[in-house]
Amino acid sequence: MKSWGSRGGSGVHANENPSQFNTPHNIGIDRQNNVYVADRGNRRIQVFDTDGNFKRMIHLNVPYDKKRHPVLGNLNPNPPDETQPWTICITNTPTQYLFTSDSEPGRIYKLTLDGKIVGVLGESGRAAGQFNWIHGIACPSENTLFVADMNNWRALKVTLRAAPGTR
Repeated sequence: MKSWGSRGGSGVHANENPSQFNTPHNIGIDRQNNVYVADRGNRRIQVFDTDGNFKRMIHLNVPYDKKRHPVLGNLNPNPPDETQPWTICITNTPTQYLFTSDSEPGRIYKLTLDGKIVGVLGESGRAAGQFNWIHGIACPSENTLFVADMNNWRALKVTLRAAPGTR
């Protein structure tokens, strides 16, 4: 058995503190044995090898309407676009993708394993295409997700479709 890391980090922009965690919320491993940790409180996904050696960070940095989706617990009048990753799911497809979600503004992200965001879906709410505190994602394929939507008391099957002209 092996463990690594310690409690810490500065929340927003915790880049200077790899291997420190603040509410590690989910974990996944790709075929190359890279370990992905949703470090929720530090607003990042940290990537390690299986010996705990730090490799890189991934940030969810997509603009959103902060008037409609206030950042919980953030006293900053100009919060960053960077949101907190809550979940991790890595597909077992020929090209692997990483799916993650945030609490606010309630989105699901599709990323390449190097952290490039290739798709974003949803917003906070209770209607179709809206989520409220996703606490689990299963991704049996790159276009099918099963989502545990905690505060809406529901499990969803989500089928993704590529935009015209894209893969």
